[in-house]
Amino acid sequence: MKLVPSILSYLGVMVLLTIIPVTAQHNGYADWLVPNFWLMFFFISVLTIGVLVALLIVLKKNQEYYAQTFMICTTVKILACLIFIFLFIAKNKVDKYVFIADFFYVYFLNMAFEVYVLLRNLRHKNLR
Repeated sequence: MKLVPSILSYLGVMVLLTIIPVTAQHNGYADWLVPNFWLMFFFISVLTIGVLVALLIVLKKNQEYYAQTFMICTTVKILACLIFIFLFIAKNKVDKYVFIADFFYVYFLNMAFEVYVLLRNLRHKNLR
């Protein structure tokens, strides 16, 4: 998978992920979103695109280190998200159930896209 098509497909996924929060925000369900939801959304999105770019660069340069890079990037992403959660909850007064739902909505769907890219790259490698 090439870098530019991967980034464009990720941006397409991000547009799809924004439909539900934007719809909820404009239809009177803004209480389903935590304050500063978009900060959380863009933080996790930037982390995910960083992981994708790193994985695709490593795949292109040296395929031997692809699995290790994936594990390192995933670990860094999880740790960064944990630090973000701690700081976000410390700075904002949030309903814990709404926060958990919003965070997992963004985090797991981004992670699903990462796994999709991983499987696509591995499948492509096996077809050669």
